[in-house]
Amino acid sequence: MLGGWGVLGAATAHAASPLGGQPLGGVPQAGAAPSAALVAGWAQFRQDFLRPEGRVVDTGNQNVSHSEGQGWALFCAERAGDRAGFELIWAWTRRWLTRPQDRLAAWRYIPDRGDAVPDRNNATDGDLFIGAALLLAGRRWPEAGFTEAGAAIARDILRLLLRQVAGSTLLLPALHGFEAADSVTVNPSYYAFPILGVLARAVPDPAWLALAGDGLRLLRRARFGRWGLPPDWLTVARADGALSLPARWPPRFSYDAVRVPLYLCWAGLADEPGALAAARFWSDPAHRQWPAWVDLTTNRIGPYAAAPGLRGLGGYVMEQLGERPPARQNPPFARDDYYSSVLKLLTLAALPEKA
Repeated sequence: MLGGWGVLGAATAHAASPLGGQPLGGVPQAGAAPSAALVAGWAQFRQDFLRPEGRVVDTGNQNVSHSEGQGWALFCAERAGDRAGFELIWAWTRRWLTRPQDRLAAWRYIPDRGDAVPDRNNATDGDLFIGAALLLAGRRWPEAGFTEAGAAIARDILRLLLRQVAGSTLLLPALHGFEAADSVTVNPSYYAFPILGVLARAVPDPAWLALAGDGLRLLRRARFGRWGLPPDWLTVARADGALSLPARWPPRFSYDAVRVPLYLCWAGLADEPGALAAARFWSDPAHRQWPAWVDLTTNRIGPYAAAPGLRGLGGYVMEQLGERPPARQNPPFARDDYYSSVLKLLTLAALPEKA
């Protein structure tokens, strides 16, 4: 077992126990009392981004909806103890994003189209959060249907989305589109370690520990550019596990990869390279404003400042390392968009829970 990874190891080893094992650092606990800040944050998010029918709207992306947005909202609704909101979101998700061949969710809904879900491919981060939210909801309220649905998603993640590449277990970003003859492409920000712990606790399988351990080892190697940062997207060679930046996406540490240090700190792994490097990058005195992204091949910083949600996430990461976030003059934001608000909620969810 990897040093410091007793979180998921304990979840795997004790999940079948009648007592469910001891409280696991970082892994969301069933029925945890929500903080006032999380309840207030969720109420604001629900008002701003949740439609009456249960659809979460991505205001920064033509008002589409994603399985990840539905999953994040389900998770935060459960953590905030909002059963009515949870059931609303889950009903819409089941109606529109169901895939007939498995229990994964279609990744995108496009409003105002005859075929609102033209691509039935999944997005694995959405499946992870939907499954974990259902499992937690099934314990909080309780409701056997939630638990059964969450467990079915967890089993399909194990069955369909894990691959063996160069001796390591990798997590596919989706069932289709990320495997080539000589390589597999992954998204490092999909390794949401505390969420893996929820799934492992409900559906015990050694594959969870292999996925988490190999994922942590992968993140230790996935360091690029001047600051040694994790990328949004990463290609792994089948022959020898060599890492490279895929040409399909900009080679950046940006909107996806910022979740890597969040999930590491949430899991109690703030001393991992991915978190340490992000803190160094964000605290670099050369930055006049909080950077939204950096190109990992040229070290060029994005021309605009990060949104408040990203700045708050970065501040949380730095505080976990005993550092003070830098004071910078950042341009005012009239209003948080969907993703900035999501990052705020996930950062609140990462704070220690009360039993």
